[in-house]
Amino acid sequence: MPVEGSRTFALTEHFASGAASRPLERPLIEEAPVAVEINGIGYAVMMATPTDLEDYALGFCLSEQLIASPAEFVSAQATPVEAGGWMLRVQLGADEAAPLLERARLRLSEGSCGLCGIESLEQVLRPLSPVTARIELGPEAIFRAAAGLREWQALGRQTGAAHAAALCSVDGTIMLVREDVGRHNAFDKLIGAAARQNMAMADHFVLLTARCSFELVQKAVIAGVPLLATISAASSLACEQARAHGLRLVSLVRSDSMLEM
Repeated sequence: MPVEGSRTFALTEHFASGAASRPLERPLIEEAPVAVEINGIGYAVMMATPTDLEDYALGFCLSEQLIASPAEFVSAQATPVEAGGWMLRVQLGADEAAPLLERARLRLSEGSCGLCGIESLEQVLRPLSPVTARIELGPEAIFRAAAGLREWQALGRQTGAAHAAALCSVDGTIMLVREDVGRHNAFDKLIGAAARQNMAMADHFVLLTARCSFELVQKAVIAGVPLLATISAASSLACEQARAHGLRLVSLVRSDSMLEM
């Protein structure tokens, strides 16, 4: 049986050995456009796996700094669209929603001139509040979490195409995992799930199956994560931003080695 977030397709398997090709049915991960509407304003369209969308909505609003705390988040409703995809309607408090009109207006004008583009680059690389939380843990905790992560990856095991984001305790015990076709979405889902379950990001570390890009470091800093570990390598900008904002960053996590940046 396919797990949630996957659909079974009829495929053909070919072999390098020259053995005869054969038909088979295999689950593929779902990928769909998810239109995010906030207080009636169309904000973004993301390509995502349509599972745990309430977690995603809250995490997205926190990562985008549309809200400063989960208390400012009112509700989220996900509805499939007949033509394909999903509509994710998010309701924030009136005070938090007010700046959205201005931000949406600016997004429409950003492509009209070079000066707007420069302003956008400055916004992307804006300084963030540094991470102040500190946790004491050694490499063995990260090794333990990495060794146990696959057992939590139901969608990844079945499809071979899902990124996972895990919230881990200081001893390496995995507390929460969220999966998605996109690594950023998986992290947003985890941030939202932790907030909904009142699990403080500051008391845990996060393990991601993805490479460590600038955007993931930015999300970790905004969420107040004290340590981010990734299975694949980090980019130069990710390393620079982690150091600038007090985030411990570990990459290339393997069964017998890792790199602390």
